[in-house]
Amino acid sequence: MSRSLRDVPPQAGPLLELLPGALDGSGPALRVLDAASRAAADEAPDEVVDALPGDAALVVGTSGSTGRPRAAVLTAPALTASARATERRLAGPGRWLMALPLDHVAGLQVLVRSLLAGTEPVALPPGPFTARAFAAGAAALGAAGPRYTSLVPTQLARVLDDAAATAAARTFDAILLGGAAAPAPLLERAHAAGLHVVTTYGMTETCGGCVYDGVPLDGVDVAVAADGRVLLAGPVLCAGYLGEDGSVEDPFVDVDGVRHLRTGDLGRVTDGVLTVLGRADDVVVTGGVNVAPAAVEAALVTLPGVAQACVVGVPDDEWGQAVAAVVVPAHAPPPDLAQVRAHVTALLGAPHAPRHLVVVDALPLRGPGKPDRAAARALVLARHPVHVPPTTAVHVPPTTAENVPPTTAENVPPTTPGSRP
Repeated sequence: MSRSLRDVPPQAGPLLELLPGALDGSGPALRVLDAASRAAADEAPDEVVDALPGDAALVVGTSGSTGRPRAAVLTAPALTASARATERRLAGPGRWLMALPLDHVAGLQVLVRSLLAGTEPVALPPGPFTARAFAAGAAALGAAGPRYTSLVPTQLARVLDDAAATAAARTFDAILLGGAAAPAPLLERAHAAGLHVVTTYGMTETCGGCVYDGVPLDGVDVAVAADGRVLLAGPVLCAGYLGEDGSVEDPFVDVDGVRHLRTGDLGRVTDGVLTVLGRADDVVVTGGVNVAPAAVEAALVTLPGVAQACVVGVPDDEWGQAVAAVVVPAHAPPPDLAQVRAHVTALLGAPHAPRHLVVVDALPLRGPGKPDRAAARALVLARHPVHVPPTTAVHVPPTTAENVPPTTAENVPPTTPGSRP
């Protein structure tokens, strides 16, 4: 079945105007362009795509966690199922503060949820995310009905570092937190401050978060394959990936006659609760031992002086791969390599202890708050060539990347590890 497809920039105004038609079929499906492609959006004519499903509503780029980014085709029934399931899990339909970019599914879902709730979202002003802007946006949201927002961990940390923003955050009935693994100390701070934080797990292919606080949303089924990968099923799954030739590729697998998404994440399910253990592709094999970076990162952020951590594997002549840690210091001085190794060894065992340590002012990121492991690996390799004995540490001056993608009034708007609020 053919369907018209219109390219649109990630701006709240055009999307709010066109989204109702995309959802009910009276208008074209919308392909949301990334920031680099915005200039051409206004001039591009609608395209007729023969293979596009008749109920397609949005075409959204994935984050590229599993390789090259893809264009996921999100249908109106899937987007609606996701939004309605969120309403049922939270306090019902409500008003949303948009703090995430609209070229990612987490930001787009704020629009979809608002549209279905019959409410007007409030967007943060132009520029990088700040605690002051968050507090002002929360005040502009008004007090009527349930109040919600979606954040990534870096944004939540900035909110908690500011008294006024923390007070504003307490007024929300729920703060969906996704986009990246939420460090346990950050969640403890949020709960101690009286914030209602709901950790989410999901991805573009599931129309955003589909597992809240480890529990699947209504209609979503979570299983773990024999190889440890998380399998997801339910009405929130996308139709597939839109290819450059206009074809739609179905990436799903059949499990006992049910269509499942085979994710790149490792996990376990205990008493119906999912724990995500990290990405299968990120596992570091060092000296014949499999090391999960997520476990090492969780251990590192419990060490005084470490606010954030990204763990990667780098080539090593002796071990095959060496565990390397890129950390952002907390308010206390950062630990040295010996302290890091002793701490991780005590918690996880010697093979998990980093052999390289790089201290940065901000982790390199891609997408809304997701650590860029390739960039982190490059930072380590730039300072620790393969032939260098694996016992070194270095501090990198301020450099790396903006902590949070900029949001604008019209360009605005992941657990346990999660990818999309």
